[in-house]
Amino acid sequence: MDLLQYDFMLRALVGALVIGLAAPALGIYLVQRRLALIGDGIGHVALTGVGAGLLLNRSPVLVAVIAATLGAIAIELVRSRGRTSGDLALALLFYGGIAGGVMLVGLSDASSSALNSYLFGSLTTTSPADLATILVLGVAILAIMLALRPALFAVCHDEEYARVSGLPVRALNLLLAVTTAVTVTIAMRAVGVLLISALMVVPVATAQQVTRGFRSTMAAAMTLGVFAAGAGIWVAATADTAPGASVVLVAIASFLAVALAAAGRRAMRRRSGPAAVPAAEPHEVVLR
Repeated sequence: MDLLQYDFMLRALVGALVIGLAAPALGIYLVQRRLALIGDGIGHVALTGVGAGLLLNRSPVLVAVIAATLGAIAIELVRSRGRTSGDLALALLFYGGIAGGVMLVGLSDASSSALNSYLFGSLTTTSPADLATILVLGVAILAIMLALRPALFAVCHDEEYARVSGLPVRALNLLLAVTTAVTVTIAMRAVGVLLISALMVVPVATAQQVTRGFRSTMAAAMTLGVFAAGAGIWVAATADTAPGASVVLVAIASFLAVALAAAGRRAMRRRSGPAAVPAAEPHEVVLR
């Protein structure tokens, strides 16, 4: 069966591929800053925005963008001023966001299926307007992450060094927070607010098993994100499973496969020992 003969499947695939490319490009900076779970916190704030939009009969996605952006800026300001730890700020967002979202959706006339579509994703119901939004914002996020890679890497690796170097640290941190909020919001249609953090982090963690440099890790993570998105949509279409969960499970399966392969390779190297290295011939350089 040709799955791409259906317009809704084609839109689902294109949307998933764009998100699969953009999410790891942003996620590598979050992993570098040890804020791998910030997507969960912001996602739950976005859920509050969804509930407010449903209650006020406004666009849930638009209100979610506003709520997620404000939440991301708030957590960045709290973190940068050092008044509380990043983990505590994330916990407050996590619990407050999901509680507020559930309460507001309950007060609205929306059905439970509407809430589930945002919690777990509903990519096959993506409309042409939704796809256009995903494409525009996804390309913008990807362009920012690639164009500002040296500056963002410096800020995420060592803020003090970046500040001494003359970089606008606070502006870059706020930019990173806002792009995280936007990524979470557009990815709600693909994997849902409960699973978006996995698409940001798991491809990066998988790439780190086999790469060393930041640039190569970023490229590998983006490639793995696209693979997980495409393969997940195929699995969902053929096995009639939830697209968001399928994408995330493919990403986790890739991580396990790469981690096991890397562990086996290291074990073989330890067993072989120095004796496995051949003696160098005259004028021959042995590369390790």
